[in-house]
Amino acid sequence: MAIGGDHLNLINKVKHYIGSCFKVKDLGPLKYFLGLEIQNNVTGITISQKKYASDLLKDTALYDAKSINSPIDTNSKLSPNEGIPLDDPLRYRRLVGRLMYLCLTRPDITYTVNTLSQFMQKPTQVHMNAANRVLKYIKGTLDHSLFYPATNVLQVRGFCDSDWAACTHTRRSVTGFCIKLGDALIGWKSKKQKTVSRSSAEVEYRAMASAVSEMSWIHNLLKELQIKAIYPMDLYCDNQAAIHIATNPVFHERTKHIELDLHFTRDKVQEGLIKLAHLRTADQPSDLLTKPLSVQRIHHLLDKLNMRRSPAQLAGG
Repeated sequence: MAIGGDHLNLINKVKHYIGSCFKVKDLGPLKYFLGLEIQNNVTGITISQKKYASDLLKDTALYDAKSINSPIDTNSKLSPNEGIPLDDPLRYRRLVGRLMYLCLTRPDITYTVNTLSQFMQKPTQVHMNAANRVLKYIKGTLDHSLFYPATNVLQVRGFCDSDWAACTHTRRSVTGFCIKLGDALIGWKSKKQKTVSRSSAEVEYRAMASAVSEMSWIHNLLKELQIKAIYPMDLYCDNQAAIHIATNPVFHERTKHIELDLHFTRDKVQEGLIKLAHLRTADQPSDLLTKPLSVQRIHHLLDKLNMRRSPAQLAGG
């Protein structure tokens, strides 16, 4: 169990009460918890999974492999029937499952792992090669970590994006969003949408609705924790048409086919909880969660997510 808070006396009371009910051992300040490595100093908290990632590389015999500087090739378009089926699909499923847990601190591999998880039923050698590429990328980025500064502005900001008809097999699009509290990244997601969309504006609007749903949950959580954040919460999107649909109370002819439950985005805007703003694609950090990107763009967006990299990575190694 990990206990957090800013009142030491209250923390001690909680530990004393738990100790009176169960036999417990106090391990002191949090340093390692369920594969997460936590470093705490005056500047803030750094969270990584270096040991977990190292163990994963050793278990797959790729610890000494040559590293690759991106998790997926920019021209990669994986499909279900591509390649020879694996003799032991369980090995692929186990590997992808372990990569999913690594995504707890690695938004840079989230899109790729989400893509790989779509081929669990009948994985092929092509899919296995793509999974091994992720491991080789991890080999060169073991020191990647998330940083949470000690002093921070309690302003929730969301960034949403999508890739229209990204799946060549189903023609469904990919939703990606990330949520920051000040400069601290507190949530992100990459997921294929459930339905086929008829326009890029509709795709972006669906991605926006997913982000708003997450931000509403964060709002309720902060309220329950009695944390006074700054409102309205900002949500940045790079599609002007989607912003107009969400802010205009008039039901456009072009949006009649969109499910009504998606229009709760408008409600949150009118309530004053969410404020929509345009952000150019070049500066959109959630772009990292929707498609394969170049090495330079990956590094640029990771900096925006306040993700720390090793000195070698910062030098372009």
